[in-house]
Amino acid sequence: MKFVIRSLSPQESRIVLTLTEQGRREIARSEIIELLGVSSKAADHVINSLRRKGWLERASWGKYLFIEPNQGPEALGESNLLALASRIAEPYYIGFGTAATHYGLTTQHRNVIWLVTPKHLRDRQIGEAQVRVVNPIARKFFGFGLIDVLGYKTIISDLEKTVIDCIDRPELAGGVGETAYILGTACRRLDWGKVTNYLERIGSSPLIRRFGWLVDYVNADIPSSERERLFQLAGNGRKTFLGPKGELQGTIGYSETWHLFVNVTSKELHGCAGLARRQIIKRET
Repeated sequence: MKFVIRSLSPQESRIVLTLTEQGRREIARSEIIELLGVSSKAADHVINSLRRKGWLERASWGKYLFIEPNQGPEALGESNLLALASRIAEPYYIGFGTAATHYGLTTQHRNVIWLVTPKHLRDRQIGEAQVRVVNPIARKFFGFGLIDVLGYKTIISDLEKTVIDCIDRPELAGGVGETAYILGTACRRLDWGKVTNYLERIGSSPLIRRFGWLVDYVNADIPSSERERLFQLAGNGRKTFLGPKGELQGTIGYSETWHLFVNVTSKELHGCAGLARRQIIKRET
C-alpha cells in the first residue's frame, strides 16, 4: 500500500498498516507500545506525529480514532467529530440539536455537540466543536441506537426521541421557533405510535401539552387515535408554559385545547404554522 499525501516513518507505517489490514478504527496507547515494542515515551512521540499528520485523533485519555487512508487529510469533518465525542462517556447518546442536524431536520449550522449521559463530566472542546454534556433524569434516558458514521459506531437518539427531546428542552435545539421547525420537518417520517409510547413512558404532562400544541400548530397529519391518546396523557395538571414563564403581552396566548400558555409570538415561530402540511404537499409535487 502506498501513502502519497500523508507520508509515514517505518514505525508510523507499522501502526497504520496494522489497523488498515485488521479493519480497525480505534487503538489504545498501550496497544501501540506493545505493537512497536518501545518505551511509553517513544510511543507517545509516534502518536503525536501521527496526530499531526492526520492519521490519529484523540478520542479520550489513551485512546485514539484511526483516520483511514481513503479518507484523506481532510477527514476530520462533522461526522468524525461525532465519533470522537461518542468516546467521551459510556453510556451516552448524541441528541438534541446535534441529532436533529444528523436527521436533516434543521438547516442551522452548529458548533456544539450535545452529549447525553448520566455521567457527570465537564464540557470539552474537540477541534472547532464544543461538546456540551447533558445529564438527563433516568426515565428520559432511552430511545437511541447505534448508527454508522463513516465506519465508526455512534449512538444517536432515534428520530422520535430527537423530536421529543428538542421540544422538552428547546434551548438545546436553537429555541422554540427552531423546535417547531424540527417537528414540522420530521412529521411525515415519524412513527406516531412510538411517539405517544415514548411520551407515556416519560410521563410529563407539561411536555405532552407542549408537544400536542405544536403538533396542531404545524398541522401534523397525526392519526386521530394517537391524538386522542395525547389528550388522555396530557390531563389537566398545573399551569404550563411554552416559552418563558409568566403571562406576557403580544404572545399567542392561552390554548384552551391543551391548557397551555403559549408565551411566544407567531414571528418567533418562524412561520411554522401549517409547516407539516406544506411539507407533504411539497413532497407530493
